[in-house]
Amino acid sequence: MEKFVYYTKLFDCYEGLLNDHERTTFSAYYEENLSMQEIANNRGVSKSAIGATIKNVEMKLTTFERVLHLEAKNEKILNLMKQV
Repeated sequence: MEKFVYYTKLFDCYEGLLNDHERTTFSAYYEENLSMQEIANNRGVSKSAIGATIKNVEMKLTTFERVLHLEAKNEKILNLMKQV
């Protein structure tokens, strides 16, 4: 569950940096809660192709955050706002 929350937050920050295929695949898996097999069946591709795309997007999101720190900055701002 924690993994889903983490990647969903990163996706909110960086989805504009992904291509359409990556965006729709990630969204179907993480936001619509479709299984990899369901996504594969809907698109007429293999489950392993969907798994590879999801893994690739996770790595991209992690790299974006490591370089840009947008999610970490958002968390800091939210914590500061709670204190006010």
